[in-house]
Amino acid sequence: MSDTGPYVYVVEDDEAVRDSLAMLLKAENYVVKTYESAEAFLKENVRELRGAMVLDIRMPGLTGMELHKKLLAMNCALPVIFVTGHGDVAMAVEAMKLGAVDFVQKPYRDEELLSKIEEALKMDAEQQAALAHKEELKRRIESLTPRESEIMEMMVEGNANKVIAIDLDISQRTVEIHRSRVMQKMGTHSLAQLVQMVIAARA
Repeated sequence: MSDTGPYVYVVEDDEAVRDSLAMLLKAENYVVKTYESAEAFLKENVRELRGAMVLDIRMPGLTGMELHKKLLAMNCALPVIFVTGHGDVAMAVEAMKLGAVDFVQKPYRDEELLSKIEEALKMDAEQQAALAHKEELKRRIESLTPRESEIMEMMVEGNANKVIAIDLDISQRTVEIHRSRVMQKMGTHSLAQLVQMVIAARA
C-alpha cells in the first residue's frame, strides 16, 4: 500500500467490521486509519484532516450523528459517509441534510461503499482546490497598498475613474496608474473578473 494515497478514516465500534473495512480499503491503495469510537477520533487535529470518513451512525458513547454535528461545529470539512442499519435510515437522511456525502445501509456491497468513498474523495479534492484558490486571492488583495485597496473597493462598486478621482481628490491619471497596478497584482485585465475575485476571497 502506498503511504501517500488518499486517506480514509474509519470510525466503527465493531472490531471485526472495522478490520474488514481496513482490509478492503488498503486493497484499494487507500491509507486507512481506524478508530473504535468517536471519542478516539476526536483526539486527532480534525481541522487538518484531508480525505474521507466512513462513520458508523450507532456507537456507544458519542454516536456517529453526534460526532458529525461536532465536526461541523469545529469547521471540519472532511466528507462523511455514514454506515447505517435499517432503522437508522431516517437519521442518515437527516445527516445528509447537514452535509454528509451519503450513507450505505448494512449489509452493503463493497462496490457500493467504494463508489461513495471515491465520490467523497473527489469532493474533498475540490474543496481543497477551492480553499487554496481563496487563500491565493486573499494573498493578492493583501499585497495591495492602502491606496490601491481603496481604489479597488471603489472599482468593485462600479465607480468610473473620473468619479474615483473626484471622491479621493486626486488626478484621473493617478487613478489610472493605481487601477493598472491593482489589475496587475490581482492577475486580471477584466473588471468583471476582479469583482468575482473579491467576492470569492470574502465568501
